[in-house]
Amino acid sequence: MGAGLSSVVGSEGAGVGLGLGDLPEGCIAEVLRRLDPPDICRLVRLNKTFLDAGSSNFIWEEKLPTNYGYLVEKMLEGEEKAEEGSGAIIEKLGTFLKKDVYALLCRRNSFDGGNKEFWLEKSTGGICMRISSRALSITGIDDRRYWNYIPTKESSFGVFAYLLQIWWLEVRGEIEFSFPQGTYSLYFRLHLGKPSRRRGRRNYITDNIHGWDLKPVRFQLSTLDGQEMQSKAYLGEPGVWSYYHVGDFVVKPSDEVTHVRFSLLQIDCTHTKGGLCVDSVLIEPKGLRQDNIYCA
Repeated sequence: MGAGLSSVVGSEGAGVGLGLGDLPEGCIAEVLRRLDPPDICRLVRLNKTFLDAGSSNFIWEEKLPTNYGYLVEKMLEGEEKAEEGSGAIIEKLGTFLKKDVYALLCRRNSFDGGNKEFWLEKSTGGICMRISSRALSITGIDDRRYWNYIPTKESSFGVFAYLLQIWWLEVRGEIEFSFPQGTYSLYFRLHLGKPSRRRGRRNYITDNIHGWDLKPVRFQLSTLDGQEMQSKAYLGEPGVWSYYHVGDFVVKPSDEVTHVRFSLLQIDCTHTKGGLCVDSVLIEPKGLRQDNIYCA
């Protein structure tokens, strides 16, 4: 019956409680390596033994993407360290624990002059990315009769492009990036009506909203390796930031750069349209986003 008890007898005959901290650190590390990063992060809070085991490099080496050296270069882009070259950067990474490298990649890392940001998604191991409206090619963007950039706290970039009125709407962008293997979804983050605040309460101005119920907006996506997708959607639900699904693309096992082009078009010149906010483009592992999605 003693085998079923929750205590064991010590070498001196006294009853000693057996806790999780008494397990060998190597055994704990082998268990942790089989878990997803969010589960590892929860378990290392149990005690010091779990914390030490959870810092083992071999655990986090398996969690890091194979191209993490490239990702760190992007993370350091614009900083003095980026000038050292990839070899020096990777060599310097050798002085860091792999869990620290992983943690750095999971934060939001800006590049391309602050107009783009990426982060490692913990549950899938894929990359999420946002591309600011300032990094997009927008017809008429420099003419204030058509477009304005509006400062806001509702965008991670602190600004969005606001359309007053235009006949020909064309928003295009592209990204060259080494994504880890997987299937990725691409979205435009849009808002009908100009967001505002009055007496501390959020509101939105509807005066310029027009033309979106007459013809759908056309979305396009293509990659350099021949993947192509098209979709159409009527813009709806004013006052809410919504994600319009453009399409998906597949990244095969490779450290090569993936080249993606995408666009938003409404070029029917029989009517004007206006009152649209273009915040950003979002790329993330397929199936991750569940809220405020519009699909064709």
